[in-house]
Amino acid sequence: MEFTGRITADAKISTVKGDKEVVNCTVAINDRYRAKGSSETKEFTTFINVAWWMGTGIAKILRKGAIITVSGRLYANAYNDMAGNAKGSINCHASEIKLIQSAKKEVQPEQQPADLTEPVADLPF
Repeated sequence: MEFTGRITADAKISTVKGDKEVVNCTVAINDRYRAKGSSETKEFTTFINVAWWMGTGIAKILRKGAIITVSGRLYANAYNDMAGNAKGSINCHASEIKLIQSAKKEVQPEQQPADLTEPVADLPF
């Protein structure tokens, strides 16, 4: 299965069974449709939990807001939460991840450009 979506939070690296590492992230897929005979557009979002088992180096590019295409095996998970409510999730064991658009970098205050409207007295010319 192949799908494209936006990462909802920075990827996390987890260690399982002592020494195996997995990179996890969640991808949101936005969709919209218009029912036949209606002018109202309906929008919905599907969230898919992605697991990458082939090395942790990819975690540095899987940042919140990045758009990726994932190929892999999808499966559903049904469970009861701590309160006994039925829950479910869609999960993917990824075999390929392609970066379509990297996340926009936030400008830190110390990285903002200096105000160049003030006169500079020590110019060399």
